[in-house]
Amino acid sequence: MLRILPSAAAKACLRSAFVLGVICSGALAVRADDGAPKLRQLSASGIRHGIMGFGADTFIADGEGKILWSDPRNTRDGWLLPEGHKLLTITKSTEYPGGAAVELDAEGKPVFEYKGTQSEVNSVQKTSDGHYVLTEGGEKPRLLELDAQGKTVVEFPLQCQNKDFHMETRMARRLKNGHYLVPHLLDFAVREYTKTGKVVWEAKTPNWPFTAIRQPNGNTYISCTHGDMVVEADKTGAIIWQMTNADLPGKPIKDACGLQLLNNGHLVVTSYGSGGADEVKLTEVIPETKSIVWQLFTGRTHGLHQFMILEPDGSLPKDRARR
Repeated sequence: MLRILPSAAAKACLRSAFVLGVICSGALAVRADDGAPKLRQLSASGIRHGIMGFGADTFIADGEGKILWSDPRNTRDGWLLPEGHKLLTITKSTEYPGGAAVELDAEGKPVFEYKGTQSEVNSVQKTSDGHYVLTEGGEKPRLLELDAQGKTVVEFPLQCQNKDFHMETRMARRLKNGHYLVPHLLDFAVREYTKTGKVVWEAKTPNWPFTAIRQPNGNTYISCTHGDMVVEADKTGAIIWQMTNADLPGKPIKDACGLQLLNNGHLVVTSYGSGGADEVKLTEVIPETKSIVWQLFTGRTHGLHQFMILEPDGSLPKDRARR
């Protein structure tokens, strides 16, 4: 059973709305009877999203803030898959000293598991042919593509700095052309690799790149962590657009890690460094006008490392957005 937060929280909601220049359009913060904060969404037009979140909290919530599923482990990346399966990149721990990539079925049983062999596993993606693409950080940073049985079908070393293992790579993705798009934080670069590990495209970024999304027109959106910004690179790798806190009311971006391009062209960016319980955790923006149309508040004192926007009922989107 849910209950509405006391009037102080409602006032906080209105204060946030004033900062954004919008109305609090039904955005009610709710708490479970045990006092755990529930997710709150703010949108002048009534937008509601289901959310899959990764980080210190690993969960699925619907558009009303109800938690539908959770996993106690700290995660770095992940996906909701068909048939209710969950694909997770698990942060290194006692259970997985080198990190891991694990797919769980609807009952929570592992149907695929890759245990990291180096410092950490940074990302995972399941492709349309049922393969798993992941990157490992360590003395020999590499990209792996594995089949459903765990057999390596692609492997190559990543061309990046090797002094700081944790800052070698982040969200690697296989593209429709069969290449791989990989952000390299301390190199201030996103690189596109062929299956043999040859770099065929590069974009230099103004700050540490974290998530890179190839658009249908061939351009690439890139979130830049401590730069608190998102940039767009063209087919030559030149930066042709950027969005920073200077463009947004309330300066909501704080450590721009996860990023998603919705099918309507909107961008959603996470603020991983948002430590305050009342701070914004996700922001949806229209790129052309740099207008905020939706925000998420989780009530937690930590941000989301990566995320996935779902249908309002928490189900898999009918048209997979890019991330």
